[in-house]
Amino acid sequence: MVDVDDAIIARLESHGETFEILIDPRVVNLVRDGKEVDLSDHMVIEEIFRDAKKGTRPEDKKIKEVFGTIDPLSVARQIILKGEVQLTTQQRKEMQESKRLRVVNIIARNAINPQTGAPHPPSRIEAAMEEARVHIDPFKSAESQVEGVLKVLRPLMPIRFDKVRIAVRLSGDQYGRCYDFINKSGKVTKEEWHSSGSWIGVIELPAGLRDDFLGRLNELTKGEVETKILKGAI
Repeated sequence: MVDVDDAIIARLESHGETFEILIDPRVVNLVRDGKEVDLSDHMVIEEIFRDAKKGTRPEDKKIKEVFGTIDPLSVARQIILKGEVQLTTQQRKEMQESKRLRVVNIIARNAINPQTGAPHPPSRIEAAMEEARVHIDPFKSAESQVEGVLKVLRPLMPIRFDKVRIAVRLSGDQYGRCYDFINKSGKVTKEEWHSSGSWIGVIELPAGLRDDFLGRLNELTKGEVETKILKGAI
């Protein structure tokens, strides 16, 4: 359960009636993004209201008519998905900031400057978003807003989503140290063991992660690694 002071009102109007619930604002995006959430942990009370502030309730038959059920958790989910959510100014600000940082992170991980082939640092992306006065919707997923943000940013900075292929050569010992990191960083599209006992692989990963990937490999191997950025289509 969530404390009433931390909850917001989600409302749906239908069939001449108003249906409201008191819900944790942090769970709204999860439900709208299709995530499985136990709403009983995020509602102030498992009740459907006509007016949550007054505590008045609609008749069960009206709830059944509109939602096809009187189960409060099922009804609550439908209200979140189809209705409106009332946020306080502070709640909206916090949700927008969290979503904005997520958008910046996605772009920084996947985008490059096509003129140089280098990733854009998050600070550059944030500055361009501020200059363009990009609006972030607190109720839409960050992923669904990325393309719209890119369209706004392109007149201000050369930017393109891309992937990069990196050839890596490691000794057998170094491969053992780097195996987990390499496989978590990207997709190994080709690999073989050389007669010398060294491992050679080609890793495909988001272009924005290129420098971090190379830097981390050098740290793990103490510089005992050979790498090459591969050109051409992926």
